[in-house]
Amino acid sequence: MITAESLMSIQKSDLQEAARALKKEDAPQLIEWLALKDDSIRYQALLLLQNRSMFCDDVYLHWDTLRSKLKSDNSYQRSIGLMLIAENAKWDTENRLEETLDACLEFLNDKKPLTIRQCIQALGKISSVRPGLNNRIASRLISFDLMAVKETMRKSILLDILNVLLIVRRVHKTDEIESYILNALSGEVLDKKSKKQVELLFKCG
Repeated sequence: MITAESLMSIQKSDLQEAARALKKEDAPQLIEWLALKDDSIRYQALLLLQNRSMFCDDVYLHWDTLRSKLKSDNSYQRSIGLMLIAENAKWDTENRLEETLDACLEFLNDKKPLTIRQCIQALGKISSVRPGLNNRIASRLISFDLMAVKETMRKSILLDILNVLLIVRRVHKTDEIESYILNALSGEVLDKKSKKQVELLFKCG
């Protein structure tokens, strides 16, 4: 059984190996540690669970707990729930994400730009493994009010959105998505370097 001491002894470079070595009964303890006020243990538990989710579905078994975190008063707990739900979307054989997606999309209304970015990046992970949700994801991202966030964050958030839309359009091209990307490439938010990167991916797609 994993202990706090053994958890904290794991080096960042060894996280994947440690995640593979976990036992199924370790997952509940790690999930419990996510609620701790101790940042170091909580963050290490999150990293280990994220790595575990790459190749095993034990964390998915705690979907209800993760979903409940989306409604937490604590913004960090909400982000934890969002990130782990995104990591476990590929294990969602019961289609729980169908009714969880709206709660995830609510993060786009968050006051913190960092949380908004975490949300968009999470949507990218969901989109890549759950193409059936692409229409809902793309529609919400296209309608996101970029001008409502502070100017210094607009470029980063727009790039996040474009990265997700580029994933979506591999299997779900629409006039709205094409128009949004082309408008971003002709607009003033992105710099020349960013536009070239997006344009290359756009042409390849």
